[in-house]
Parts: sequence; structure tokens; C-alpha cells
Amino acid sequence: MSRYVIDKKALDENIELVKEKAGVPVIGVVKGNGYGFGIREFTAILKEHGIKTFAVTEVTDIPELKEVLDDEDILVMRSTCIESEAQIIAENGATATIGSLAAAEVMNAVAEKNGLNVKCHLKIDTGMGRYGFMPSEVESAIQCYSLPHLKFTGIYTHFSSAFRNTELTKAQLAMFRDTAKQIKDAVGDIGVMHASNSPALLNVEDVCLDTVRIGSAFTGRVITRNKSRLNRLGVLEAEVVDTKVVPAGYSIGYNGLYTTKRETKIAIVPIGHYDGFGLAKEKEQYDLRYVLSVFKRYLKKQQMYVRINGEMHFVIGGIGLSHTAVDITGTDIKPGDVASVDISPLMVNPRIPRVYK
Repeated sequence: MSRYVIDKKALDENIELVKEKAGVPVIGVVKGNGYGFGIREFTAILKEHGIKTFAVTEVTDIPELKEVLDDEDILVMRSTCIESEAQIIAENGATATIGSLAAAEVMNAVAEKNGLNVKCHLKIDTGMGRYGFMPSEVESAIQCYSLPHLKFTGIYTHFSSAFRNTELTKAQLAMFRDTAKQIKDAVGDIGVMHASNSPALLNVEDVCLDTVRIGSAFTGRVITRNKSRLNRLGVLEAEVVDTKVVPAGYSIGYNGLYTTKRETKIAIVPIGHYDGFGLAKEKEQYDLRYVLSVFKRYLKKQQMYVRINGEMHFVIGGIGLSHTAVDITGTDIKPGDVASVDISPLMVNPRIPRVYK
């Protein structure tokens, strides 16, 4: 059976490295099934390291988080005008993100209906183009603070290009500071301020405010300009279930995708697209280097590979839904030997068990 294996000691090291680098309290971002590490397990480990606030984007994650948390805060990083979503946030005592006057009015109405006051963080859009008030909408943002059932405890923005554009990131920070000051001058206390995500923390100096939001840095899988001390974590594993020998000229895979050039020994590994193997996380930036790298891989017809007993062996015949054939000619690999592939945890099927070792 396949499983996604995470080195617990290496994760502990990553968490402490992040805390040291930040120098301020850390919000543990556990969206996307804990960045693919398993939301419950990942959250529990972050909690062991003293993290007190956790952030998600899906309201359906809130009840699951509450099962492993005590009195820690949950920040929902989604500004929503959907009443049913606002209801889940309110009834679970989570902190809402307010990124529009309409979202504020929906949340206030839900809170009033339930006899509650809802904690909120205001979201400012400084260039990401998703949730949040644009700086030109500061007057609308200020109106939110007059709604009686919303209690604002923070304000934040999100950097769009911290992995590659320092100047733009610093410009976004300046824009955010200026907007936050206008709001503070109008309403008084605005609570904690935060802007830095993982790429910002690791790539741009002097952008940490009262707290930082960190998710991918914990996994060690984040774009950095310089070599990072973070451990790259996560590997998909399964045992070889069978081996066979086929003659030269034998077709392997659907549509005879591969034909052997010699007598070939094959290992059958029960890992495939269903598990996440062969899927690629969509890049969020498309610069010239990325386009050239894709073209280069195409020209080279770069093959996928699997490690078995620590050695690299190439996939032949393509990756199937739940099985992959691997060329192990000249080895003594046998059923039961461990095969592994290095893939992003975000690509691993949530149904696959996460195993911490």
C-alpha cells in the first residue's frame, strides 16, 4: 500500500528554523490538507512547537482543526459573502477575513442572528487581485469597523511575487502600511498587522510585521534565491509487488508506448496518477527561465524515475492510474523492496495515509 512519509525530526528542525528566522509569532498555515502533510497531524506538530494561531482557506477545515486544538485561534483566509460559510465561521468562534463591505455585512448579519460577536481581520489587496479592499477603497474598509457584531483584531495583505521580485514586494508593503495607517487614524486600534508569507520570509529582508503566515516553508519546498537550511520533506513510498522479465521488442504500457530494446527485467510498483505520481503543481510564475526549462525537458524527452532500495530506475511504458512499470535490468530487486518517488505533498491524493517517522 502506498503512503506519504514525512521525517518528523527534519520537520521539527524546519519549524524551529522558521521561528528563528521570523523573530515574531508565526501563524501556521495548514490549508490544502496541511500543505499535503495531513491537516490533523501537521497542526498537532506545529502546536507542539508553541504555535498559537492556524490559518485555512476552506471553512470545512474548521471543525476538523478544532478536534486537535484547544484554545488556539483559527483564521479563515477567505473573504466570503456566502451566508452558510459565514455561519460556520461564526458558530465555531473562528476569525473571519473581511475583504469587502458586502462580506462584512453578511458576517455582521449572521453574527447578529446568532447573538455573537465575530473576530475579524481586514484584508487589503495590494496587488494580488483576489480578496481585499484596494487602497482606493479605504473609505469602504473604514465602514466595516462600525458594524456592531464585528470585532477587528488584525489587518493583513498578501504578497504576489516575493519569490522573485523584491522591489515589488517592498512596494506592496509600503502600500499596505500607508493604507493601514489611514484606517488606524480613522478607527483607532486595528490589531496585529501581517503580510509575510513563506517566500517573503525567506527572500526579502525587513518585511516581517507583528506576525507572519507560514505554510510551505515548513515542508522545505519553497522557492528561495539562495540555498536554504530547510529540509526538503516528503516522499511517496510503496513496496514492489511483482517482477518479470520480457524479451527485446516487447511492448510496455497502453498503446505500446514503450518497446524494449533488450531483454528487460521489470518491477511493478503500485504507485500511479491516482496517488499523485506524474502530476505537477501548476507554476504560479511563467518567466523566461521556466519556459526554457519546459522546452529543454521536452527536447530531452526527460524520463520519470523511481528509487528502489535507494537507487534510481526509470519508468517505462508511462505512468498508469495505480501502477507503474520500472526498468530494473541487472539488479536483484524483488517483491517487497521499497520504491519511492519525490513529489510535492500537494499533489498526493488526500486518501493516501501520511506517515510520520
